[in-house]
Amino acid sequence: MTDELDLLRRADPVPDDGPRFGDGPLDHRAERLLGRLLDDRSTGRRIPLRPGGRFRPVWALAAVAAVAALTSVLLLGGPAATPAIAAPRPLAVLADSTPVPLDRLAERAATAAADGTPALRKGTHVRSWSLGMSDTEPPVTLPEERIVRWTADSRHTELVVATDPRYPGRPVLTDEDGEPRLVGDGQVISRQTFPPSWSDAPPVARPPHHTGRLRAYLTEAVHGEIRTTPELLDATVQLLDHWTLGARESAALARLLADTEGLRPVGGVTDRLGRPGQAYVYDDGSGIRHMLILDPSTGAVLGLEQTFTTDQPEYGVRAGDVMQYSAWLR
Repeated sequence: MTDELDLLRRADPVPDDGPRFGDGPLDHRAERLLGRLLDDRSTGRRIPLRPGGRFRPVWALAAVAAVAALTSVLLLGGPAATPAIAAPRPLAVLADSTPVPLDRLAERAATAAADGTPALRKGTHVRSWSLGMSDTEPPVTLPEERIVRWTADSRHTELVVATDPRYPGRPVLTDEDGEPRLVGDGQVISRQTFPPSWSDAPPVARPPHHTGRLRAYLTEAVHGEIRTTPELLDATVQLLDHWTLGARESAALARLLADTEGLRPVGGVTDRLGRPGQAYVYDDGSGIRHMLILDPSTGAVLGLEQTFTTDQPEYGVRAGDVMQYSAWLR
């Protein structure tokens, strides 16, 4: 099989010690080559992402044993080396940054959306990281990058790559088929082409850019009422995993979030992709803190991170550990 990662690297060559696939948005040449990969009709089994979930399912005992073996392999370069499975640090609020009220940011988003650019685009490009937990073994991490593209005839393709830009070139853990195993950095673990979809139901249907209609849309997308802030954030993830929002849709979503109780501004952050953002947090009372990161000028959602606020000794995690995050690219 053609080495997809080498194709992408040749499209955008970098020094040996430079960034690898997944370190940032692809340039135009890499996007074209990526398009070729997405057009390849050979398929693999889809690895469903789990954004917005509370916990990953506990693996079977046989899988846990495999994870324990893999954990020792991942200690590269001797006992003093940083494990490739090490969890990321929580995003830190920048010192001396001024929190921007969400209502004010929604006003900025509305102003920025006046000319309607950028436009709404079907499909998504998201980098995600999640924690796989067991009550018998230490937690392990599962980093992925997913790109979904739609064609004019309503077909769509999905590419899932195992990559952790914090450790370029190191093996990455995946749980394809429920069996955790090591793969090479940049390994394509799933590539599928789907037939035309004519669904007119959310989240496949085009999202509106009116706040009231957007709430109704999200309610239909999650098949139930949205009563709490975490439920709204989960619905937001559903939306962003299907659509790259335009300026008007981002403005409507920012207003919807501003009208929701509980999200409090904490200040500026630099997100997982190095972008400046404004952070808003919500403690849901169950030991999880949600941090929403918005573009300070346009109100576009850049990312969503969940961290533990209490120790969970049965799963080997402590307060402050990151449970999962998603970072969306345009």
